[in-house]
Amino acid sequence: VIIGAKSRDMLIYVEKMRAEADNLYIATDDGSEGTKGLVTQVVERLVGEEGQHYDECVAIGPMIMMKFVALTTKRFALKTTVSLNALMVDGTGMCGACRVTVGGKTRFTCVEGPEFDGHEVDFDEAMRRQGMYRSEEQRRAAIEAERAAGHVCRIGLDK
Repeated sequence: VIIGAKSRDMLIYVEKMRAEADNLYIATDDGSEGTKGLVTQVVERLVGEEGQHYDECVAIGPMIMMKFVALTTKRFALKTTVSLNALMVDGTGMCGACRVTVGGKTRFTCVEGPEFDGHEVDFDEAMRRQGMYRSEEQRRAAIEAERAAGHVCRIGLDK
């Protein structure tokens, strides 16, 4: 199991993973815990340099990380499953927000996934689609921060 985060403070499930996994590898961007660098560097070291054999890689996390894990594992012909649960909105496929191209075909994450072959996912398209909601997410976060600070909007901008 490889866990990655920006820093030690952002790591989650470390003790749970230690209890379950035969081997736990940690990578932090700042080097505050484990390997300094990205999870892809750990994959590269274990599979590429040390010649470790794994039957499958499962990547769960930020879209950009899953993209580069899939690109890394593809070089080693290592089966890779990614979880695209972040794309789901309504869970029925009706809204189309979860649409993703996998192996050149349109798939609906909330109905047909969220797990897919990482080597078949069009991550660039998926990241563009995910970005469509970023401004709304930021707007909602700002509204919630204002509410938490005690601000009450009286002109309806917090709807």
